[in-house]
Amino acid sequence: MKQIKFIIEWAIPIVIGLLIALIIGQFFGRQKIIGSSMSPNLKNSEIVYRLNKAKIKRNAIISFYAHGIDKNKPTTAKTIYVKRVIGMPGDRIRYSQQGKLFINGKLQAQNYIPNKQRKFGTLTPPARYKEATGVNIFENTTFVVPQNSYFVLGDNRKISNDGRYYGFVPKNKIIGVIKVPFWINKHKLINSVPNS
Repeated sequence: MKQIKFIIEWAIPIVIGLLIALIIGQFFGRQKIIGSSMSPNLKNSEIVYRLNKAKIKRNAIISFYAHGIDKNKPTTAKTIYVKRVIGMPGDRIRYSQQGKLFINGKLQAQNYIPNKQRKFGTLTPPARYKEATGVNIFENTTFVVPQNSYFVLGDNRKISNDGRYYGFVPKNKIIGVIKVPFWINKHKLINSVPNS
């Protein structure tokens, strides 16, 4: 009897702890930034936080499973990319030759990247990638983001392998929205970028 009581006294807190961890894991997570496609706002090897159930908004930074989306690089089922949402489902997007981004006819500020990245970084594709089907960012023409999909770009546009080259990210591939603590210098550029 004493052994059963002893086992129960130890087992109940362990089971409760595991259940709490499981519940927390459904809503929150940690994410390690791999590469410099989000630089200078997020740096290689930086640890950030992910809200798995957060509402996705334009200019939010998201993490998603790249397998089946990116055909330019080898990926596995565990490959995760972190990029900024530029286009929401149904958005009409046009990027002018002057580096100005228009969404649904409205000019977007893009304050999270320098002017040089807005024009030369975004509009100068590396030779190793081809523009994705359905994305006309280099032609100064409008394209539409399909329903239940998002158009994403890296902040370091010059080197980022992103939606320009692999197309749209389906909603069911998105893991969550990236956030950083308020004491991080660039938290406003990551946590709460306005739409325009």
